[in-house]
Amino acid sequence: MVEKYVFGSPFETEAVTAQIPAKAFAGALACGEISVEKGFCYQCQMSDTDVIYGLGEANRGINKRGYRYVSNCTDDPHHTEDKTSLYGAHNFIVVSGKQHVGLFFDYPATISFDIGYTQQNLLTVSCERADLYLYVITGESAYDVVKQFRKIIGTSYIAPKYAFGFGQSRWGYKTAEDIERVVRGYRDHQLPIDMVYLDIDYMQDYKDFTVNAERFPAFEQFVQKMKEEKIHLIPIIDAGVKIEKGYEIYEEGLEKGYFCKREDGSAFVAAVWPGWTHFPDVLNPDARAWFGGKYELLTSLGIDGFWNDMNEPAIFYSREGMAELKDMLKDFLENEMEGGITAGEMAADNRNQGEDGEKTAAEGDKKRFAGPSVWPLMWKLGSLANSREDYRRFYHNTKDGRVRHDKVHNLFGYYMTRAAGEAFERIDPDKRFLMFSRSSYIGMHRYGGIWTGDNKSWWSHILLNLKMLPSLNMCGFLYTGADLGGFGADTTRDMLLRWLALGVFTPLMRNHAAQGTREQECYQFEAIEDFRHVIGVRYRLLPYLYSEYMKAALNNDLYFKPLAFVYPEDTMALQVEDQMMLGDEIMIAPVYTQNAKGRYVYLPEEMKFVKFLPDGTISEEVLGQGHHYVEIALNEVPLFIRSGKCIPLAESAEYVEAVDMEHMTVLGFAGAEYMLYEDDGVSRNYRKPEEYRKFSM
Repeated sequence: MVEKYVFGSPFETEAVTAQIPAKAFAGALACGEISVEKGFCYQCQMSDTDVIYGLGEANRGINKRGYRYVSNCTDDPHHTEDKTSLYGAHNFIVVSGKQHVGLFFDYPATISFDIGYTQQNLLTVSCERADLYLYVITGESAYDVVKQFRKIIGTSYIAPKYAFGFGQSRWGYKTAEDIERVVRGYRDHQLPIDMVYLDIDYMQDYKDFTVNAERFPAFEQFVQKMKEEKIHLIPIIDAGVKIEKGYEIYEEGLEKGYFCKREDGSAFVAAVWPGWTHFPDVLNPDARAWFGGKYELLTSLGIDGFWNDMNEPAIFYSREGMAELKDMLKDFLENEMEGGITAGEMAADNRNQGEDGEKTAAEGDKKRFAGPSVWPLMWKLGSLANSREDYRRFYHNTKDGRVRHDKVHNLFGYYMTRAAGEAFERIDPDKRFLMFSRSSYIGMHRYGGIWTGDNKSWWSHILLNLKMLPSLNMCGFLYTGADLGGFGADTTRDMLLRWLALGVFTPLMRNHAAQGTREQECYQFEAIEDFRHVIGVRYRLLPYLYSEYMKAALNNDLYFKPLAFVYPEDTMALQVEDQMMLGDEIMIAPVYTQNAKGRYVYLPEEMKFVKFLPDGTISEEVLGQGHHYVEIALNEVPLFIRSGKCIPLAESAEYVEAVDMEHMTVLGFAGAEYMLYEDDGVSRNYRKPEEYRKFSM
């Protein structure tokens, strides 16, 4: 059952597509208490056994108990355990115990989830203004609650089939020759690949929807050449539009008033990669249609996939922020002989900041920054990027009137991706385009997928990504994956192999690295045959993985599930967070620690332990219910098939189109059957269940 409550005057995010009549709030809920005296505050007492699911792209575990999370789309690549905000804002949780209750707080600004952090058994959800929709969902199980939620927020984005192949990316591919070198490196070593990504250097001076003609001459012909080699080029699109006379998109957007504006009506100016930029006002329906239409400048050249970036929106600094810094620097230089605050005073001052971790009173800052202490100056310099003060400086012209950005901050990435998704339907209504984004809010899942941001080449981030997967699925985001190998820092051969062994199963399988880090294309390492084998397993499993993805999307279900969703009566399954169910047939349990020769696994039932071995053979061993230690070498890909289940298996191929869907084998238990979903992988002509193909052991 789904109930909807309205508090104050909420902004219409359009996260929910179902028409649900609002109920009058009578002062209390059966599942908790609400106060609107000082903003909005929801509280409920948790029992010791309650599990809290949800929050999508958030730190820590599948069970979110014991920490504090803040929904505030944040450009921060350092995903350490102390971070409360990442790139997404996914305000859906499930309280699962004796009762199973889902709560979706449809609020597009900063909202905090204190899940037993301040008080061990107290759940507190709070935000500054009591202007939101609250959806309360009750069900027979946590899984039932999630499926109800998935139904009311609309069908998840469906990517083209080629997007389930392997992709190579790096910030630093600057020319067509660089791309050709990468393609040759993969093809010459028979490493499967379908996509190469173009980061910001393909653009002319980092201007959206442009191509550097010197670095990429005859771009349309180059795109076609790559397609003939079965490679799709996937360019990046950033949120900022460069301020430059003669740049058509800048001049047109300025003339039509399609950029975000300051309070005085002038276009807001911030610095991002191109230098001084304006942000397209994607919350304005007319501006959104205009900006989305610009994707056709590249689709008309043969591009059929994109990734949106920097759309929190990221701000390096603003003119106002730089002016404040200059004033502080001037004061510092003029008063360096006078007494100033001490480091201890500065630390105490920082402890007294607001819950968002930032100072909010510029004048107060100036007062504190008098004197010779360099600490305040350093703090100000470090806080120029993505300042909440900057987010208060510009406005959106929405269908409901003018809204200050900080009040709808978490919607920017969602609506930028929506701009593209709606445009693709106009450009070619029956064709699927690849689209995924960095920043997101629930509702964006209908228009594109997400990748989990600029991670690091840390072993801990393999586990972090693994734990995010079911939580993201709960919030509608099925097409997702991490930067395999890690984006920042230098990966190692063993780390990349272990990360790829997880990436084999994620819908988005992309190796992506930052400029200045070690080159981590798979052919850069010794024993390339190991990488050929691991990536090849992805293509062998592609019929099954694609089939399960499509079933999950079309049925508002999950692709990845916690073990507890499938085995709700198993108390041990409830505790397992480093194993996932994928579809209805298999469980995955990747290795995520360095130098490990294998790992412990828990089997809730009898399963067949399968390993894809580097010589192309497959080892199979039936293991009983319970705990097991399983050996898994670096060049092996493990999975577990549930009792009474089977999966289809193809031969490996160098690209998705070459996967032979007609001559497949079946892997699993004798007597089992599997219903395979298959379509053309391009159109929106999705098949009905009665058209699925049956496989039997």
